[in-house]
Amino acid sequence: MAGLTGMSVGQTMGSMKSNLSAVVNLLFEVGLLAKSPRTGFHFLGSGDQSVAEHTNRAVYVGLVLSLLEGDVDTGKVMKMCLLHDLAEARTGDLNYVHQKYVEADEEKAIKELAGTLEFGHEITQILGEYKARRTKEAVLAKDADNLEWILALKEQVDIGNARAASWLPSAIMRLKTPVAKRLAEKITETSSDEWWFSNKEDRWWVSRDDASGQKRF
Repeated sequence: MAGLTGMSVGQTMGSMKSNLSAVVNLLFEVGLLAKSPRTGFHFLGSGDQSVAEHTNRAVYVGLVLSLLEGDVDTGKVMKMCLLHDLAEARTGDLNYVHQKYVEADEEKAIKELAGTLEFGHEITQILGEYKARRTKEAVLAKDADNLEWILALKEQVDIGNARAASWLPSAIMRLKTPVAKRLAEKITETSSDEWWFSNKEDRWWVSRDDASGQKRF
């Protein structure tokens, strides 16, 4: 029985299996990002982070920036943040020192990956817009990328890494949008443990008593 495209059921199933194989390969490939280190931490002297960990928080930063900014395509910003380091599964992460001497062919990596996927053009289109930096979404996504690094540096500052403190000014200077600059200022003023340790006088940290005065453990 022929389908609407004139393909037989057997041809359709064969094509589907082939397409799904490429999709599964993609899903295995992105798993490598969890094992790929962000090499800037090697020069920083403390801390560590995988490309996947960086991507994860960058997506959240992109969501926050787009909601604060308004009048932008939030979904597109998040897609750009999700995909912006996809090529590093093949090229690895090159920090600012590496990039003085080595150039990764990310365009080739993405082209070869996208060429295997039925929806590959959507990946290349999103990344092309991101790299061009001509739209508000692309600029916000790049700011999200840099803000994630600023957050990581602040975490190292808070545990005593003076080198991280000296790196912060240049990282902040990379930001383009007013909303990102305001967020960066607040980041530098905020302790990275404030979200859970803002009330250091709370009895909980001594005796684990709850608000009623009863010991829970």
